[in-house]
Amino acid sequence: MSSTTKPLQSFIGKLLIAMPSMPDPRFAHAVVMLCAHSTDGAMGVIINKPLPDLRLFKLLEHLEIAPGAATGLGDSPTDSPVHFGGPVETSRGFVLHSPDFFNVEGSLRVSDEIILSTSIEVLAEMARGQGPDRAITALGYAGWTSDQLEAEIQAGGWLLADASPALVFETEDARKWGAALNSLGVDPRLLSGATGHA
Repeated sequence: MSSTTKPLQSFIGKLLIAMPSMPDPRFAHAVVMLCAHSTDGAMGVIINKPLPDLRLFKLLEHLEIAPGAATGLGDSPTDSPVHFGGPVETSRGFVLHSPDFFNVEGSLRVSDEIILSTSIEVLAEMARGQGPDRAITALGYAGWTSDQLEAEIQAGGWLLADASPALVFETEDARKWGAALNSLGVDPRLLSGATGHA
């Protein structure tokens, strides 16, 4: 076994695809947008697990933001699904969206085409139909401590793929896992529940 340490390869802006052998049921068939990654750990948002009884309008109502309180500009807001973003801080909201909205205090550039916003302002703009063109709203996030994610990838728990806006924002939630695998040339039907180690 080699004990050489390699410099950290940043996975920011990549998709994590859960392998069928994933032991944690919360991450079964999960596709995670990685938003932060450093020697301290990693953070991402699951993009393909809509919550069964929560949609955007209900979330806005809970936050006392009235949908459609528009000035007549922009489109009518869409009552889109709210996703389970991960098991950490499940009452905290995260919005992954296109780069046509950016709040200096509450937005993080994940890639050239994907922004993560945590401020309530993005939801208020979405309620007015003036938010980002494409968005995924989630509650909670997935977090890993230092070296934990790298160990899980090495153990065969996750595959890494490039994140295209089409896959993140336009693909149906139920199809994202298979589409992410297909982007790597992997047929999901050929993956067994057990992964081998080379």
